[in-house]
Amino acid sequence: MSAPSAARANRGRRSARPSGDDREQAILETARRLLEEKPFTEISVDDLAKGAGLSRPTFYFYFPSKEAVLLSLLDPLITRADTGFARVSELRSDPPKAFRAGIHTFFDAFASQPVMGRVGAQALSTSPEVRALWTQFMQRWIDQTEALINSERERGAAPETIPARELAIALNQMNERAMVAALTGESASVPANQMVETLAHIWMSSIYGDRLL
Repeated sequence: MSAPSAARANRGRRSARPSGDDREQAILETARRLLEEKPFTEISVDDLAKGAGLSRPTFYFYFPSKEAVLLSLLDPLITRADTGFARVSELRSDPPKAFRAGIHTFFDAFASQPVMGRVGAQALSTSPEVRALWTQFMQRWIDQTEALINSERERGAAPETIPARELAIALNQMNERAMVAALTGESASVPANQMVETLAHIWMSSIYGDRLL
């Protein structure tokens, strides 16, 4: 084929269009960029669509709302935090190590991405969708903690004090509150570099009392 013929053929071809995955990723990347500049409450669907090079109707083909975009960004962080409780297999041989590892994974999942960690912490009180997702995981963490406490009590490693359920709820809610305070920059918050040791100490003291001494 001659050069002019090839040129005409190339002009006749359609340029490659972004795939659905590309468009979805463009929306997510736009959200990440905008969240570095302003609060989630000030970001609109139009902002997300325009930043991704899409129309508003096309945006809704990929996400039903801007909250759904935020959930997609936060889900990997929450899932990573969830893996912290997978370290319980080490509990009987080294309880301090197991709890510390779990708390570290929990906190680091959000602290490792400061912007998304801050946005997620703020969204807990402003977004019913984010709160619902968080509550789902929180319930599982509470259930797992309760089971661990009961297991340790049954084998005589931990004393019978307050009901395991109430203790599990209090400890997990403490983790959440301490994390939110640190990530949102509250003046009365535990420094990030002391967070794991502080929370681990409280967990160990609450569950085991003086039996680890």
